[in-house]
Amino acid sequence: AIHLDHGSYEMAKEAMAAGFTSIMFDGSDLPIAENILKTKELVSWAHGRGIAIEAEVGSIGGEEDGIVGAGEIASIDEAKAMTAVGVDYLAAGIGNIHGQYPANWTGLKLAHLQALGAAIDEVCGRPMPIVLHGGSGVPDEQIQEAITYGVAKVNVNTEAQLAFHQAVRDFVLSDEDLVGKNYDPRKFLKPGVDAIQAAVEERIAVFGSAGKVN
Repeated sequence: AIHLDHGSYEMAKEAMAAGFTSIMFDGSDLPIAENILKTKELVSWAHGRGIAIEAEVGSIGGEEDGIVGAGEIASIDEAKAMTAVGVDYLAAGIGNIHGQYPANWTGLKLAHLQALGAAIDEVCGRPMPIVLHGGSGVPDEQIQEAITYGVAKVNVNTEAQLAFHQAVRDFVLSDEDLVGKNYDPRKFLKPGVDAIQAAVEERIAVFGSAGKVN
């Protein structure tokens, strides 16, 4: 699987033409009517090619791939309208943000997620997978509760980046980079790569996704 994350309308079309198997069109910075219209067009094109498509309502706080969101909570009515155009996954703003969470963050709006999930499931007649962006730093118990309300994909990146940075920093500060041929990029970066693997394996365990293929 090759996934495009937070793609614009044109990026989504280019990625589909290039052979991507999964597309996220992020029209959250557009008026909702335009977001829905463009998503509908992309759904038609994607499904004709066997490609899964994800859309977003509300917005995810922080900055990701040039799109800045203030963390707006997704409207249930807008989520229902977006679901109705036939998306395969729905990303919804529920208090989540990209990057590191500030000290005064108040947590995911789980009651809103529960209501939103029930509403969109009714629209499509089946459980609609919800995507939780900004999963890094969310307390494990909140993510696990969110999964019970329909979250089927959790995006994490910052945790892996921080693990990589700390491992490489420790490697350099301990002067291990000066030993033998540890200047070789493959050896120099190995602690960081190992740290990413460990961080991802730990997240897989928390999410309960080990051994699942879809």
